[in-house]
Amino acid sequence: MSTTITPATAAPATTDTAVTRRRLGVLAVALPLWGAVSIAQAATREGFDILRHPLSLLATGDLGWLQIANFVLTGLLTVVGASGLRRALRGAPGGVWAPRLVGATGVGLVAAGALVMDPGAGFPVGAPADLPLLSWHAYGHMVAGTVSFTSLIAACAVLGHHLTRTGHRGPAVVSRVAGLGLAVGWGWAMAGGTAGTLTLAIGAIGAMVWIAAVAARVRRTI
Repeated sequence: MSTTITPATAAPATTDTAVTRRRLGVLAVALPLWGAVSIAQAATREGFDILRHPLSLLATGDLGWLQIANFVLTGLLTVVGASGLRRALRGAPGGVWAPRLVGATGVGLVAAGALVMDPGAGFPVGAPADLPLLSWHAYGHMVAGTVSFTSLIAACAVLGHHLTRTGHRGPAVVSRVAGLGLAVGWGWAMAGGTAGTLTLAIGAIGAMVWIAAVAARVRRTI
């Protein structure tokens, strides 16, 4: 009896692996892309001060559509990327919750793009110097941000568990530190700490870049 695997039999597994790798590649690019586009706008938009203004405020004004698109596109790509992570980590420690949490981060990003903050704190140029009473969509943006940040922090923790269980203790520590950095930066911003918007930006982008790095690492192993 022949034990040769025919191309028809072998193709599904090969195709499945290729799909998983493509989706992990999407995740590895999508989250850093959000940070890069946000930083570029923060450096070039007139009147924007990262020490006073959250990156979400870039979604207001005449060029606000750029940040709205940044949120929505990154969120959609993150959801796609999370499905690749689910495929790659199936049966591994953290293989259920890590993809779910990354996917929830993406959903939160999409919602944050659809629900825009109110202009204020002098941005965009001509906006009131103080923060106005929040509109319904500004409250919605806060809820969406809470979903994304909470999910991102938890995803870093779960991936830290995965890396520990698979013998990668150094990266596991980095994963937990990335999540902690976001938690501290977010907490400092919510408390009205000095340059809290900067600490939040650093924490959020750092955690996003780390998730992307894990996706790239997993992609290389399959």
